[in-house]
Amino acid sequence: MSGFGQPEVVASGLRFPEGPVPMPDGSVLLVEIARGTLTRVAADGAVSVVAELGGGPNGLAIGPDGAAYVCNNGGFQWVEAGPLLFPGHAANAAACGSIQRVDLVTGAVTTLYDSFEGERLKGPNDIVFDAHGGFWFTDHGQVRASGRDHGAIYYARADGSAITRQRADMMGPNGIGLSPGGNTLYVSETMTARVWAMDVVAAGELAPPLPWAPGRFVGTPPAFRLLDSLAIEEDGRICVGTMVEGGITIFDPAGGGSEYLPLPDVGITNIAFGGADRRDAYITASTTGILYRVRWPRPGLTLQSSI
Repeated sequence: MSGFGQPEVVASGLRFPEGPVPMPDGSVLLVEIARGTLTRVAADGAVSVVAELGGGPNGLAIGPDGAAYVCNNGGFQWVEAGPLLFPGHAANAAACGSIQRVDLVTGAVTTLYDSFEGERLKGPNDIVFDAHGGFWFTDHGQVRASGRDHGAIYYARADGSAITRQRADMMGPNGIGLSPGGNTLYVSETMTARVWAMDVVAAGELAPPLPWAPGRFVGTPPAFRLLDSLAIEEDGRICVGTMVEGGITIFDPAGGGSEYLPLPDVGITNIAFGGADRRDAYITASTTGILYRVRWPRPGLTLQSSI
């Protein structure tokens, strides 16, 4: 595609990487779901473990206090298909997801939330902070022998003091991000391959949903593809990790269609923007265990919690 650079391998040999966060020193923090770790990829590609998290660390963001906040889905069973690694059913029969905080100086891990009103979180997946210092996160749910969980969207305070559920009964919500003005929350659903827009009416509060839908429909790919996590461009475009036909799908928030950048993995899961001009797109190719960097034609949005 015109304007997109060639993918450059930053690191390989990772165990289902997701949640890349470019850091000021040129390194990239990410999680390795199958290894159960918070991992740092240095600017020269060297890989080191920051913290052992257990379960299935899935989504990652840096909070306003400089700590790392992790969505932990509780863990998967894993399927090896030649050189490719795929997540399967939940590793545990009972729900056991959580939100974890990691002190990046000491490596200390704290569990902030593991339930809502007495109900265990099922499979926390992705996370984004807002201008008020709180964070939105998706609970994707898990697939178990008894069936598939419903998913949900939550809002929580970073000090562990309060959590609310703003949407329930969703079909596998995955990626989550805020518009440049912070007044629209975007969420991608994996199996339905839909992107939804929801109005933020107050700090941590969404407008009530329409009948039969969690929000306004933004778009879906034109072929059989599944959607994963997302990042927002400075101009408001929504860039979504895309699986089956691996790549990044870029949606116009006004419903004006989409672009598609193919990439060499069936499981392209996450994208995050870094570099001095925020045009270095760091992309996780999860089934092959690679972190790519691609020069992007437009800058990504500066996140509220950037340090």
